[in-house]
Amino acid sequence: MKAHLWTALLILAAVGSGLNAGLFFIFSNTIMRSFDRLPAAGAVAAMNSINRVILNPLFFLVFFGTALLCLVLLVGRLDSPLVVVGALFYLIGSIGVTMVCNVPLNDQLAKLSSPGDDMDAQWPVYRGPWTRWNHVRTVACLLAAIAFVAEISR
Repeated sequence: MKAHLWTALLILAAVGSGLNAGLFFIFSNTIMRSFDRLPAAGAVAAMNSINRVILNPLFFLVFFGTALLCLVLLVGRLDSPLVVVGALFYLIGSIGVTMVCNVPLNDQLAKLSSPGDDMDAQWPVYRGPWTRWNHVRTVACLLAAIAFVAEISR
């Protein structure tokens, strides 16, 4: 692969990983903590709204586009430890954790919609694990971005 194309792919992967790290960070640092100030029913409604609205073309481009870049980089440079580490951090720590941990929790939360649901009891059951897994995604994306930048700097 030509050096300029390779560098461009690394830059895009670093930016995509960084954008996702920022998105996940704002959830861990601000959004989930803000929801703690709401009644549980309000927190559930707000999170369910976010979970619907976030599924848009720009999010998909950044989230899955970065995954595709990671796969291309991984196949192209198995001999580069930084590329392998960065790609695996993103693919496992962002895509994998999202699909295996956060999305199933979101699906469970989406079922809490009727007034008879005990949202006061269910919100903490959702919030704790979801936020912990989100911390993992934040760190994984940040480490992926750092690895890609380090590879560019070599």
